[in-house]
Amino acid sequence: MTNEPWRARFRREDELVEQLQSQLLEAAKRRAAALAEGKAELGSVYAVAKDVGKSYTAVSNALKKYPTTE
Repeated sequence: MTNEPWRARFRREDELVEQLQSQLLEAAKRRAAALAEGKAELGSVYAVAKDVGKSYTAVSNALKKYPTTE
């Protein structure tokens, strides 16, 4: 076992969780922007979903959750 106090381990892991959540949010926004570009190129959410191998619902929800200014 570790000799590090549990409070220190908790703080370290809590900071890591916050960093990862922030990175996940930014990645989700970039992903939605890419999907929006795909929709503009292919003409529909369905075509994008089929092209990337995801469900229509997953692609549509990503676009709705992180709308772009395009």
